[in-house]
Amino acid sequence: MDRRAFSSGTLLSLTGAGLARCSDPALSRLAEPRTHALMRHALAPGTGDPSDFKLRDCATQRNLSGQGRAQAVNAGEMLRQAGITIDHLWSSQWCRCLDTASQMKMGPVIEQPALNSFFRNRGNEPVQSAEIRRQLAALPAEETAFGVTHQVNITALTGRGVSSGEIFVLRVSESGDLTTLARVQVPLG
Repeated sequence: MDRRAFSSGTLLSLTGAGLARCSDPALSRLAEPRTHALMRHALAPGTGDPSDFKLRDCATQRNLSGQGRAQAVNAGEMLRQAGITIDHLWSSQWCRCLDTASQMKMGPVIEQPALNSFFRNRGNEPVQSAEIRRQLAALPAEETAFGVTHQVNITALTGRGVSSGEIFVLRVSESGDLTTLARVQVPLG
């Protein structure tokens, strides 16, 4: 099955066999100063979370499917193929985000509550979005952060919709303003 990746306005075709050869120029931009990435967690079928959701109990949450776990592995492989080193691998505390980040195998995963979903409580959006902007702006220009989060968080920060497993490459100004440089859709496994 053909997979599509959007990168710098160009539609790229990726297949499982082609992934090993992929060195997406959009991901290479993460080596530029003050450039970071946000990724919506890999495929976890459904919407929101069950009514009995508990933060530390994965059995009460939507979790990655088999394809989602493979998609997370593909994300890490794509970053390695692009020659990217991640200085700060941040994740929402939701299991599907933590699992995505750990499956990428790009370094230690740091729980970042500001990346937690506010799907059920939209009133948390301004504080959480401001905190992510502040944290990104505070990093040294040569360091790269990669955050695994949720659709609502990325949409709030970029003003754009986002698919499961989609990576937004962003430049952050010293004041915390974000500019989307590229979008890359990680193929499913």
